[in-house]
Amino acid sequence: MSVQDDGKEEKIMDEKKSVQKVKKTGEFYTFIRRLSKNKSGVIGLAIFLILVALSIVGPMMVSYQYDAIDIGSRYLSPSVEHPFGTDQLGRDILSRILYGGRYSLSLGVLSVGVALVISIVLGTIAGYFGGIVDTLIIRFLDIIQSIPSLLIAIIMSAVLGTGFGMTIIALAVPCVSGYTRVLRAQVMQTSSSEYVEAATSLSVSRFKIMFRHILPNTWTPLIVSATMGVATAVLSASALSFIGLGIQSPLPEWGAMLAGSRDYMRDYPYMVIIPGLFIMITVLGLNMFGDAVRDVLDPKLKD
Repeated sequence: MSVQDDGKEEKIMDEKKSVQKVKKTGEFYTFIRRLSKNKSGVIGLAIFLILVALSIVGPMMVSYQYDAIDIGSRYLSPSVEHPFGTDQLGRDILSRILYGGRYSLSLGVLSVGVALVISIVLGTIAGYFGGIVDTLIIRFLDIIQSIPSLLIAIIMSAVLGTGFGMTIIALAVPCVSGYTRVLRAQVMQTSSSEYVEAATSLSVSRFKIMFRHILPNTWTPLIVSATMGVATAVLSASALSFIGLGIQSPLPEWGAMLAGSRDYMRDYPYMVIIPGLFIMITVLGLNMFGDAVRDVLDPKLKD
């Protein structure tokens, strides 16, 4: 490539960056404005942020450690001293709920984050190159998608073992197929854009075209899918812990708390109801926020 062509490429890219910067800034403020008008979305986001804040600072504000065993205080009903009561080992349920939120919420967010990283690579490559590469990736994803998501997570947990890191991987893999397909479709559509064709004609490297020019313009559907996916991941994490393949006792993940309390639900229902409520509220808040994000980003609803 000549020096003159390099100068043309740099000029075109600088102009494109300037236009995109102004455009993205305007789109961001438009997104915030529309989202702030969606009451259910604001409520859902507030619920999630409150739960995150409680999980971070809550354990520092309670008087009892989550793993402090007190046999003399077993099965205490909710009271001023123990607002959520105590479990079969005399452990304070409030402190366990607050500390367990760190595991349940982080499993949901991190597993979706890992799935997004994998999907971005696979979806961008499949959508840009097409041909045999695209066929191989899509056929592999077809196999994954043909198996129920929870069953994949159970199989992976059984193979890889339990624990925080392994649970994240087990939850991430079932999400990859859906996210990759969404991104692939966007990449295929964006690849025919004029600025991509201009970059190609100037012999810009394929890697730079994919991850610098195409990928930044394909985020919208992926953001919607990922937002809704966090709620599903929280549920799946609780399900894995409930059957003994996720976070292990005595760590107080909400699903593990349900599993440890199921034998006592008839005599001490609060031991099951409280962690179940926190799972329900978390998923409800995330779904409300996800629906709002989808509505705001839907081009049919734009002003």
